[in-house]
Amino acid sequence: MKIVSFEANNGMRLGVVEGDNVIDLQAVDASVPGDLGEYLRAHNGDLKPLAALAAKAPASARHPLAGLKFALPVARPGKIICLGLNYLDHVKEGPQKDNIPKFQSIFFRVLTSFTPHLQPLMRPKKSIQLDYEGEMVVIIGKRAKHLTMENATDCIAGYACGNEGSVREYQRHTTQWGMGKNFDRTGSIGPWMVTADELPKGGKGLKIESRLNGKTMQSSNTDLLMFPVAESLVYLTEGMTLEPGDILLTGTPSGVGHARKPEPVWMKPGDTCEIEVEGVGVLRNGIEDEKA
Repeated sequence: MKIVSFEANNGMRLGVVEGDNVIDLQAVDASVPGDLGEYLRAHNGDLKPLAALAAKAPASARHPLAGLKFALPVARPGKIICLGLNYLDHVKEGPQKDNIPKFQSIFFRVLTSFTPHLQPLMRPKKSIQLDYEGEMVVIIGKRAKHLTMENATDCIAGYACGNEGSVREYQRHTTQWGMGKNFDRTGSIGPWMVTADELPKGGKGLKIESRLNGKTMQSSNTDLLMFPVAESLVYLTEGMTLEPGDILLTGTPSGVGHARKPEPVWMKPGDTCEIEVEGVGVLRNGIEDEKA
């Protein structure tokens, strides 16, 4: 099941995508919250009620997907966790090529650094070094602490595509990446969440690609994650409680713009960047300059 968040009637709404249409779940049951995170928290990650609502939706609740104003899959996530340096080929193309990580490289992003599907990424005034990073995104469905390898993936609600866009100049200012990772609207998540039951456990074996203006820039497979999803969830919950609606970006493979030869490739106004994760969909964003 594909669960999409969108804006309509001056508010946030949840829908289920079926082919070229979206079923407006609030049109079936007005009590359905507009934020997927809120729904997950209220139902302990159980998505079966949404499937039941979609199954009985009248024709009046179905609308064309074309023209939909997409929102982020989770409107107000409690945490946005990122794994850096999680594909060996990406480690080797960067400045830390001689320092292969022994543990997950964890950092966090703020909500304002992301924009939804079909909304433009923003190249900041202070730097032209806006880089793409195609990633598989995990959305947490159930509260989790002290997970084991046996039950780690049970807390996953579903998966999305992510562009963990980075302002490289600012990322390199210090050994902490936070500033370069948190410029407004430099990343994106979407276009929807595909429920975990429709994909391999832990999102294993999925092709992942990034395309800039139609040219493939990154092409890899989630089997090549140095720290796979289950292992990373176990590690994270040794220290922190994961809550429904939390988001985990799992890392990017090689081919990023800063490592291109003979010259780096940065996203610029007029470009279109696409991130595709097999079985999930295509996340698409244009690029525009920051305005006053």
